[in-house]
Amino acid sequence: MTSAPMKPVREMTPQELAEASARAMWNDDSASQRLGMNLDHIAPGAATLSMTITADMSNGHGNCHGGYMFTLADSAFAFACNSYNTLTVAQHCSVTFLEPGRIGDRLTATATEVSRRGRSGIYDIRLTNQDGVHVAEFRGHSRSVKGTHLPVED
Repeated sequence: MTSAPMKPVREMTPQELAEASARAMWNDDSASQRLGMNLDHIAPGAATLSMTITADMSNGHGNCHGGYMFTLADSAFAFACNSYNTLTVAQHCSVTFLEPGRIGDRLTATATEVSRRGRSGIYDIRLTNQDGVHVAEFRGHSRSVKGTHLPVED
């Protein structure tokens, strides 16, 4: 993300708006930051986040606890559906685990907008490891609520 001076929202390109919205969200996103996530890519309706699995994230089988994989996917979902400067929350999410995440793996969650109509959206998030192995698939349904990330001038 670039850190260019902020211009009025009405003058921003869709990409600039996505980047500015992501910056505003990232600044307040303690959970993603404290888990060591990186925001690798943002675009209108799309986001990519990555995270390295640590021993503190392991379950009783010695693999990545599914909740951490879900959290990474959920964060990518949040950045993708909030890229239009409209406050948007999760309405429903589901995840299918395909392969275990392993301690030391670098997992990447790539969120893609499937549909956005009115106040509702659908997003697919693919989780892969550093070798490109598809480890989980997440689908999120979003709902926009009142408010914006950036001030909107009249």
